[in-house]
Amino acid sequence: MRQTWRWFGPADLASIDDIVQAGAEGVVSALHHVPNGVVWTAEEIGKRQQQVRTRKDGSPSGIAWEVIESLPVSESIKKQKGDWRQHVENYKQSLRHVAAAGLRVVCYNFMPVLDWTRTDLRYTVAHGGTCMRFDINDFAVFEIHILKRVGASEDFAPEVVEEAARRFTTMSEAAQQQLARNVTMGLPGSTESMTLDDVRAHLAEYEGISPDQLRGHFVDFLSEVVPVAEEVGVRLCCHPDDPPFPLLGLPRIMSTAADYRHILDAVDSPANGMTLCSGSFGARPDNDLPAIMDEFGPKVHFLHLRNVKRDTNAISGSFYEAEHLGGDTDMVALIAAILREEARRKRTGREDAQIPMRPDHGQDILDDLARRAQPGYPTIGRLKGLAELRGVMTALSHREFGLH
Repeated sequence: MRQTWRWFGPADLASIDDIVQAGAEGVVSALHHVPNGVVWTAEEIGKRQQQVRTRKDGSPSGIAWEVIESLPVSESIKKQKGDWRQHVENYKQSLRHVAAAGLRVVCYNFMPVLDWTRTDLRYTVAHGGTCMRFDINDFAVFEIHILKRVGASEDFAPEVVEEAARRFTTMSEAAQQQLARNVTMGLPGSTESMTLDDVRAHLAEYEGISPDQLRGHFVDFLSEVVPVAEEVGVRLCCHPDDPPFPLLGLPRIMSTAADYRHILDAVDSPANGMTLCSGSFGARPDNDLPAIMDEFGPKVHFLHLRNVKRDTNAISGSFYEAEHLGGDTDMVALIAAILREEARRKRTGREDAQIPMRPDHGQDILDDLARRAQPGYPTIGRLKGLAELRGVMTALSHREFGLH
């Protein structure tokens, strides 16, 4: 695996110097300041590449921007409303520009409204560090009692509805506001939350759009952009829903192996692939991560390696982001499956035999606790995760594949 590190740009508390010292071989980044649906220009792409290539003192960093995460798909495209056709054309042009700059892997998602959802961004674990957590009962508090979404109580188990009512009666106004901010944090590259009215407006836009319709919109999008990606040599890779079950009454269509099977078969191309996120898939118990890697390996173009610990085996349940080797996913078995796929690619002469991975998220530990970095992206916690993953990868490579 090629070891990469996510970087949000010059405002990121983790600097390029830090990334070099962590031993990462490349950088994952995006143009977060460019609005969704707008063309990524060659000039802006070049600026980000230069930033990655340069240390604080102006000397060469020795690393490069290698993976885009994300080139966002606009809400207009997902809903097929407004300027969605122009947004598709702009996406194609962005793909041409990133390819001309030498970038080959583009991660994106097709989640309606919110990119990811958590109820607690600073959940304290046993060792005193913090992490992100999704609590189904707190989310029910938000949906039923704070957002007051019509019909929300019907989407939760009766015991969850009852517990949410109990929690809401004891929750202060400040706690309610904090919960709403946590849930509506928005895109990973942003520090701004949507207001409740913003959320309601977005939800209203999706009224009448069923899962099957959203799948149809996704296939329409891919039918347009995948041929361009093929032409210019870019590998698109869709990130799974996070978490991988329905929320807010919205359709969620990329949560399971069956979901990916449908989309990858509908537009069958080496340029149409998967971002295998072990944390997102791992949040529901019926997703077998090593089996998913074995099945979709040839079309896995990017890897997010993180772990979660589930409270129960409910499909829609609570979980927190565990240490990379400490959650419910057997990370050793998953890495073994990844290495098998890489060995197969090497035997067949694929130029992308080495799959880029990054240590996804991490727990805030040590000095991270005072830094208050982007939620999920502490420097030391990710460094620890990368070291653990690197150790597993190295050990398995020597033992099972005779690699040196």
